[in-house]
Amino acid sequence: MTEPVAGKLDVGTGADMRSIAALTRKATEKGAGLPGVVWLGGYRSDMTGSKAEALCQQAGRSGQACLRFDYSGHGASGGDFRDGTISRWLEESLATFDHYTSGPQILVGSSMGGWIGLRMVQELRARGQGNRVAGLVLIAPAPDFTLELMEPELTDAQRQALEQDGYYEEPTPYGPDPNIFTQALFEDGRKNRVLEGLIETGAPVHIIQGMADPDVPWRHALRLMEHLPSENVTLTLIRDGDHRLSRDEDIARILAAVDGIASGS
Repeated sequence: MTEPVAGKLDVGTGADMRSIAALTRKATEKGAGLPGVVWLGGYRSDMTGSKAEALCQQAGRSGQACLRFDYSGHGASGGDFRDGTISRWLEESLATFDHYTSGPQILVGSSMGGWIGLRMVQELRARGQGNRVAGLVLIAPAPDFTLELMEPELTDAQRQALEQDGYYEEPTPYGPDPNIFTQALFEDGRKNRVLEGLIETGAPVHIIQGMADPDVPWRHALRLMEHLPSENVTLTLIRDGDHRLSRDEDIARILAAVDGIASGS
């Protein structure tokens, strides 16, 4: 089993340049012919979480290539989190994908990473590289979350803070520091909407969604299903599953979904 190798990739130019940290595992002879795996994390998460680690370990056992990285303002990457938008993190995801991977890849996106993954597919297909995507595994996917899930729930105080300060803060159960949501994130989210027409993926999609998710309602996964082609799309609902889906049994389902796409079963 090859060991993950740390790397840095500069994305952007001039004052906009940020250093993106990545961990890559090369494919081995055992994994010849199998697609690689690319991890796309969620909002405020990093590449050292339990799901990302488990995916990397499974890829190592299978001989598959594996890429995980931190968006700017996240984890070990440079850049200011408050500068982050879907477009900015999408640019970094595509640049990292282009630099570190070759051949077909399975995109595994968690929460916001599911949105990023869907946008990556659109951008890759637009440049004639749709065959680089062997499949998608979307974990509690949150496409269009700024517009669909957050804007309708904004309080008057939050709307005022966005208008006056350009951001607002919100406590989170996932860490000691509050979440920060900027006006730029909301405005840019509208430019990256995917829940409008058919999302052509050209590859199998497996959605895994907890029904006890307090952040992304399970009906949002059904909404996403309506915008995906009818063939090769699977939805797994976990009755007591939360947003993180990091229990051993949840991770086992995620790994099985990735393995199923890799093996074509």
